[in-house]
Amino acid sequence: MAAVQRAKIHIQGAVQGVGFRPFIYRHATRHDLTGWVCNAPDGVYVEVEGPSERIQHFICTIESEKPAPAKIYSLKYHLLDPFGFSDFKIIKSLALGVNSTWVLPDIATCPECLAEIFDPQNRRCLYPFTNCTHCGPRFTIVERIPYDRPNTTMKAFDMCPACLQEYENPDNRRFHAQPNACPDCGPHLEFLNNEGQLLASDQKALEETAASLKNGAIVAVKGLGGFHLMVHAGNEEAIARLRARKHRDEKPFAVMMAADDVEKYGDITLLEKRALRSPEAPIVLLYKKKAVGDTSLDKLAENIAPGNPFLGAMLPYTPLHHILLHLLQHPVVATSGNLSDDTICIDNDDALNRLGHLADFFLVHNRGIFRHADDSIVRIMDNRETVLRRARGYVPFPVMFKHINASAVAVGGHLKNTIAVSKNGMAFPSQHIGDLDTTHTMATFDKAVQDMSRLYTIQPRFIIHDPHPDYSSTKRCSVLPGKKVPVQHHLAHILSCMAENMLDPPVLGIAWDGTGYGLDKTIWGGEFLKVKEKSYHRVAHLRTFALPGGEASIKKPYRTAIALLHAVYQDQIDEFFHLPPFQATRQNEVKPLLSMLKKQLNCPLTSSAGRLFDAVSSLLDVQHFNYYEGQAAMRLEHLAWSQRHSSAAYPFEWHVDEQNNAWFIDWEPMVRSILKDLKSQKKKALIAAAFHNTLAEMMVSVAKNVGKERIVLSGGTFQNRFLTERACQRLREKGFQVYTHQLIPPNDGGISVGQLYALSFYQ
Repeated sequence: MAAVQRAKIHIQGAVQGVGFRPFIYRHATRHDLTGWVCNAPDGVYVEVEGPSERIQHFICTIESEKPAPAKIYSLKYHLLDPFGFSDFKIIKSLALGVNSTWVLPDIATCPECLAEIFDPQNRRCLYPFTNCTHCGPRFTIVERIPYDRPNTTMKAFDMCPACLQEYENPDNRRFHAQPNACPDCGPHLEFLNNEGQLLASDQKALEETAASLKNGAIVAVKGLGGFHLMVHAGNEEAIARLRARKHRDEKPFAVMMAADDVEKYGDITLLEKRALRSPEAPIVLLYKKKAVGDTSLDKLAENIAPGNPFLGAMLPYTPLHHILLHLLQHPVVATSGNLSDDTICIDNDDALNRLGHLADFFLVHNRGIFRHADDSIVRIMDNRETVLRRARGYVPFPVMFKHINASAVAVGGHLKNTIAVSKNGMAFPSQHIGDLDTTHTMATFDKAVQDMSRLYTIQPRFIIHDPHPDYSSTKRCSVLPGKKVPVQHHLAHILSCMAENMLDPPVLGIAWDGTGYGLDKTIWGGEFLKVKEKSYHRVAHLRTFALPGGEASIKKPYRTAIALLHAVYQDQIDEFFHLPPFQATRQNEVKPLLSMLKKQLNCPLTSSAGRLFDAVSSLLDVQHFNYYEGQAAMRLEHLAWSQRHSSAAYPFEWHVDEQNNAWFIDWEPMVRSILKDLKSQKKKALIAAAFHNTLAEMMVSVAKNVGKERIVLSGGTFQNRFLTERACQRLREKGFQVYTHQLIPPNDGGISVGQLYALSFYQ
């Protein structure tokens, strides 16, 4: 008879909130082993006792048989003398150990729960808070680790006998499902007017919400990670009112629709379908189909995404959303419950206070949201998912680091802010916080720093920040304990992509975006950085030009276009007064603008690729004002897309930047060629495509001269699918290995991860 042994096992990773303890219970009993399993701040602990061969097989099959959402990064065990356990149990969580457990992201409703809520015979029929160990809230309700009900906002609800029986039954899929609830014991809905008066409850509240949306009302709906502002997606007048109230003139709205409706409204690929139906359930950018059907109720209103060929589509990801869309039988606009650029509301009273003038009605519930999580945004580029906004469904899964073990907090940039903490060789990025321009977003930023540090028990040795002195995140560093380490903005972009792809130097990093504080105190944004062990060098950049009025030019691309023309033609500029940028300029603005450029007054220099996009967009009469960040560049990409198979490109030149020991790429020949094509009335889509192709050829040219095999692309400009795919194609054709983003945004939402990775330069 085989000798009896006892093994003590410590498992770390995403092993709480995924049904991991129930899995271990079933796994152990299947192997006829006795012992126990429990949660602890630093993972899951298991003791199993039985014949040595069974213990070995038990341990060796944990990884292959674990629940699909679970992620194991460490499994350690050692053997002990037998104890004499009589059975196998799930025991009370331990409070010992340093927290190293991963908190799991919120997970979309699973098929089993979805079937239950539409089963008239099921006790959870039409219950909007149905969940199990395979789905439901996690990150947004966890107050502290370990992930047990008393440590979540569900502690306010005592389980009824039926739910408790499920919770304690090892054969039930709700075995130790911490948010488990039903209509008898769980959270409830209320339908309110915008003064907070109760109008309906529970199922009636959902029916009143659907009826109000059908009648053109704006309803603030409390979901998983905060409030949405919802309107009927076929009601143009209601959407116009929402835009006016939200101060969001042209920025596209996301649309939530049933899975069966997606192909009706969008041209969808297999990869896009996979992303939409994934447990993360993000917003996915799809190409819109033309409106179908004979009535307005069959169509999506044009002002959802005016002048935009894309549709931001998402599927319902909670039972509440599934039931609401079932009642409505039509897609809804579902945009963040906030004023533009402010933090999403998560509290009922705060929502009534901040959204009362935006929404006509409120659908609220009494399950607390501990931390906000906006909807994530994904775009398929280069045949892979690229996360453009990382929040619900993805946060707070970590990025593995090869070299960094120090505890640190990285505070990110100013726009699209995220923060990140590092611990035990991992970076834990926060959810999307937003632009740090308002009191609410700064309060959210402060809370995120405290929350992530507390959640992962971080006592930071380093506080890593952008060197820009005017960034709110940089200013806030002074009150945080730890050594302050500045990391240049574009280096952080490249390092974020290197971290995600687990790359070591050397690489050539191409960091293109709108704005970043340069080492020479100019505005960088078209950078080529050779990243080496412990150092980096700016080997090339796009030619600099003046930005009249600085930030004023960012919102007014016609100013950038005039600056570009002035840089090329200077005293002959009056020959171009007939061009679209001058026509978009107020008459009394032209003379002061040209005077500023001539005298170089309030005209900071920039090498920004983003501003180059703005200028060409205005030259082609595509967009003269940025009503939201990147609008002119996006519209130029949309124009070029129809000619994406064209390989035509414009000339450019190389020059030596002796002052900075670098080269610069001169776009002047390209600008002259664009003006010639405009004069000859060449199709603007072809000009836009040639502009994109030229930028890709600039990258190839620098890569060939630098001679580094591995090329890393990062920065907000690489949200552009045309540019990213053309650059990847051309660089690969020339034999380079190209690395792009996938789970960390290429925009400033990824800066914090790159800042943490920079610790390898400073440790």
